[in-house]
Amino acid sequence: MSTFPGGTSLSFLDVYDDAAPDGVVGGSPHLHLASTECYAVVGGEGELHTVTPDGCREIPLHPGAVVWFTPGTVHRAVNHGGLRVVVLMGNAGLPEAGDAVMTFPADVVADPDRYRAAATLPPRATEAERAADARARRDLAVEGFLPLRDAVRAGDPEPLLAFHTAAAALVRARAGGWGAIVRGGPLDQAGATLALVGDVARGVAPHLRRAAVHEARRPERVFGMCGRLSPVDVSAAPPAAPAARPGPPDEERPS
Repeated sequence: MSTFPGGTSLSFLDVYDDAAPDGVVGGSPHLHLASTECYAVVGGEGELHTVTPDGCREIPLHPGAVVWFTPGTVHRAVNHGGLRVVVLMGNAGLPEAGDAVMTFPADVVADPDRYRAAATLPPRATEAERAADARARRDLAVEGFLPLRDAVRAGDPEPLLAFHTAAAALVRARAGGWGAIVRGGPLDQAGATLALVGDVARGVAPHLRRAAVHEARRPERVFGMCGRLSPVDVSAAPPAAPAARPGPPDEERPS
């Protein structure tokens, strides 16, 4: 069981800084079927564009802004310059297991093989090739996003609701394994916390003797849906090493 708070995940996100075909600079619109996501902005400026059956919003993003959105919210990160976000995601491991569905055109979302082909970034030899693949994927998601957004703006949520249905059908085959991820993450951690609270309520706290500090390794930077993503591995972060005692001066240290 990960000890990271709440069984969540954390990533650093540098939102894409090139324009989609509609002229908007940013990432791939998508939704999550079972996880709530949070943006905590640490740099730059931008907006979060969201579409729900209740309507469309364009929320300003600036350092210090915090915004979160629940499953079913179609969201698009828009970069006005240097936008960098800390992403907190509920249910660590679930988005990687297929909880996220991009807003590709309806005929693509309806076909699992076509969706998989469009969503998967193939291995490439160069950074430029990988960036081009990510851009093409983003542009296809924008192509499907615009009609959904425009219909909701016009007071017609039906295309969005149809996308919800298609997204659920798309992931149905693999969603059977999601329960194990939730049970082994946030649910397991909540159960462990309840046990600790019960001990403290009885006036005992043997778990305090097992106190530990953990630190994550430096994350690798990959091409994500919304930008260059640096996911932090908190699944089994090793305890931090104790602070080193002062050693001899540099010139006395063995080479």
